[in-house]
Amino acid sequence: MQRKGIIYAELEITDQEYFYNEYMTRVGPVLEKWGATFAVAGGEPQVLEGDRSVERVVLVEFDSPEKASEFYHSQDYQDVIGYRTRSAKSHLYLLEGTAQ
Repeated sequence: MQRKGIIYAELEITDQEYFYNEYMTRVGPVLEKWGATFAVAGGEPQVLEGDRSVERVVLVEFDSPEKASEFYHSQDYQDVIGYRTRSAKSHLYLLEGTAQ
């Protein structure tokens, strides 16, 4: 069975207006083009264990880990990534999901 590809992001938005008006308006169509779906896109995650504070968590699912990697390295995404890095501090991870 095929495993999903997941991009997991931890974000601290430093410029709300720029992030939502510039990055989000551009990244949405790119994600749609690549067949990605949001599994989680929310703020204020509740930390149950550990000494960690994360402002916003995003989980984006792709058909496969390879597709997620291709998306991240694609010219489509690289053309908009700067809008995120100018308006948020972030950590991104590529994960392999469980088989369906």
